[in-house]
Amino acid sequence: MEEYGLTTFKSTQFALQGESILKEEKIIFKTIPTPREVSQSCGLALLFGIDDIEEVKNLIEEKRLNIDGLYKYTKENHRAKAEKIL
Repeated sequence: MEEYGLTTFKSTQFALQGESILKEEKIIFKTIPTPREVSQSCGLALLFGIDDIEEVKNLIEEKRLNIDGLYKYTKENHRAKAEKIL
């Protein structure tokens, strides 16, 4: 089983702001299309290591980042599941 943190956004502009903030904080992430299991919102999401989820949560609140949601995202046997955290 693979576990990740995943952040979705209300717009592409907010996703780009999220990328910038995570880069500044040296958090390793990947920009991906928003998984269908998670949201029908903006087409971009940021996927990052599960170990960074608390730090990302704090950054969202501290920087007042406009997100659609913060999720614990798991993949197992070609199936994905998302648990909303924020």
